[in-house]
Amino acid sequence: MIPVHDDNPTRITPWVTWALIGACVLVFLWQWSSGEAWFGAIVAGLGATPEVIFGRDGASDEPVWVAPWATVFTSMFLHGSLAHLFGNMLFLWVFGNNIEDAMGHGRFIVFYLTCGAIAVFAQALPEPSSAVPMVGASGAISGVLGAYLLLYPKARVLLALPPPLIFFTIGWVRAVWVLAAWFIGQVAMGWFSGMSGGGVALGAHIGGFVAGMLLIPLFKARHVPLWRSH
Repeated sequence: MIPVHDDNPTRITPWVTWALIGACVLVFLWQWSSGEAWFGAIVAGLGATPEVIFGRDGASDEPVWVAPWATVFTSMFLHGSLAHLFGNMLFLWVFGNNIEDAMGHGRFIVFYLTCGAIAVFAQALPEPSSAVPMVGASGAISGVLGAYLLLYPKARVLLALPPPLIFFTIGWVRAVWVLAAWFIGQVAMGWFSGMSGGGVALGAHIGGFVAGMLLIPLFKARHVPLWRSH
């Protein structure tokens, strides 16, 4: 089941959330239009590869297009497939606007990038010699989910069955149950299949989610309470 909407209105226009979605879509269109060979080169050159980030001897000969530290951030705007992009942008669309509303535009972009960076290192530190580049916004978006859990646990989220199943809505569920189930699922998959099971950076998901929970008290506006009644 996937979230498609929540019943949590905002007071501000979420320009940063929209801009992040637009940037990821435009970057993916660039990746896709570059052809299969360049698609892989872009991932290798701008993705976050642990052995490159940590400067290990004998690191991959694939050219890195920016400074190794910068790949921590460029990797957040790359995606490996259309399904990868769609899933991440859907979660950001549903949950990002309320977190931006709770902290303002400037703090939100700093929060988003910080959670994404922590997520990269949560995935990379256990395997610093890995030559597999990490791409995707899911680590940063996991931070948004962790923040949402603490701010709006009683908000309701509309769930639906995803493609290729027939797309129809299931019903409204409290955010605390949706997000807790998602996080427990990530931990369970990481426990049984490893933090890179099936090519999914589960360590980044877990690290980003925990980072969001820990950082939201520091980033939210003073008038915004935790565990807000709904």
